[in-house]
Amino acid sequence: MAHINLLPWRVERRKQREREFFMQLGAAAVVAVLGVLVWYGWMDGRISSQNDRNVYLQGEIKQLDERITKIKDLEKVRESLLARKQIIEQLQANRSQMVHLFDELVKTIPASARLNGLKQTGESMTLDGVAQSNASVAEYMRNIESSQWMGHADLRKTENTHGDSRLPYAFGLDVALSRPKSDENGEGAGSDHGPAAASSAAPQPAAANVTQPAKAATAAAVPAQPAKPAPAANGGAR
Repeated sequence: MAHINLLPWRVERRKQREREFFMQLGAAAVVAVLGVLVWYGWMDGRISSQNDRNVYLQGEIKQLDERITKIKDLEKVRESLLARKQIIEQLQANRSQMVHLFDELVKTIPASARLNGLKQTGESMTLDGVAQSNASVAEYMRNIESSQWMGHADLRKTENTHGDSRLPYAFGLDVALSRPKSDENGEGAGSDHGPAAASSAAPQPAAANVTQPAKAATAAAVPAQPAKPAPAANGGAR
């Protein structure tokens, strides 16, 4: 007798498809879990690598900050050294200026004037003194302006004090100091040999004219002495 399956074939096929579907679903779930684990491990590695880079960069930034601090300290030291260098150069350039100024003060002051005080502030000088008349003050200003080491002279004051019969006019001058171009370039004879060489090269009559203002300048700290009457002009002839 033949065996005949009376069950519907569609039901068997549906059950088979359901088994295949659940098997595929389980495989997909396993693959998804494995993918998530792989992605998590990859991201964890990326984060760890980035953290290592951040630590390295922070160390380099700290070293650069220390170097910048040292550079700033070196710049301060450099500025301090440059300031000292400029001061030394200025002192080196002006070391002979005072000698020339005193020499010019002796040469420019007329016999009818006398200095009581002087003060230098930077590139200017203040002169205070007494003179016989306003003409003597004007002559003194002209002599100052013609000097190589002194420039323009401004009259600050002039008044008749009636204190000294010989030098009754008190005056004050503001003098702008200057420097010869030859001395600035280091080629002038004054910078090599000093005022002594300049005075020795001067003619003999000029030296005789300088002695009288020199005595007048050195007499600034000494009280004025009454003038003695000069001998008659024809006394020498006799």
